[in-house]
Amino acid sequence: MAAVSVVKAGPRKILITGVSRGLGRALALEMAKRGHIIIGCARTQDKLNSLQAELSSSDNSSSSSSFEHLLMKVDVKSDNSVEELARIVMERKGVPDIIVNNAGTINKNNKIWEVPEEEFDTVVDTNIKGTANMLRHFLPLMLERKQGIIVNLSSGWGRSAAAQVAPYCASKWAVEGLTKSVAKELPDGMAIVALSPGVVNTDMLVSCFGSSASLYQTPEACLISGETNSGERRHKTKRKEPNLR
Repeated sequence: MAAVSVVKAGPRKILITGVSRGLGRALALEMAKRGHIIIGCARTQDKLNSLQAELSSSDNSSSSSSFEHLLMKVDVKSDNSVEELARIVMERKGVPDIIVNNAGTINKNNKIWEVPEEEFDTVVDTNIKGTANMLRHFLPLMLERKQGIIVNLSSGWGRSAAAQVAPYCASKWAVEGLTKSVAKELPDGMAIVALSPGVVNTDMLVSCFGSSASLYQTPEACLISGETNSGERRHKTKRKEPNLR
């Protein structure tokens, strides 16, 4: 079955981790506007509540999906939490068509020998193990249908390096390698890609660049520019690439 077969008429079910802020939030709102069903998770309930209200208000009134979005409080660092997410998603929505592993964090600017162990662990547990937890519990569900797309959010620092963010760079290099390896394990009909969205003005960028972060594109602008420039940012890891739009 060709990978392009996952692109079907009608709304797709799109699962986005780290959906409560930044690029994840912007992506959820944009995909909802296009008529797709959003399944999202994050750690902060009040931000999820705010997003739920905004999703409902932004839905096209003629869309039958206006009441179908599902947002849950989940910590991707916890395998048990992700396992419960998969169980509830299957009960209420069925297998997602697209999964965007967007949840991520970065260390405070520091030389590696000055990064506390707990901070290093948080970066690794979120960016690497969080992605692996999602794959562990959702890939078997997709494999039963031999259909689905997984997008692992990477970074320019997953293909280069910078001082004072060594833990983050290491984690995103790991995401790139993980994605390449998993691509070799998937059957035709499925695809997995590592996507670097470019430099985007999010809370994580502010932690690195300070006030200079405001010089860069917003998450909303990133989604618009990404439609024409995505080929420059995307590392394709499956020979047949579906249309994500």
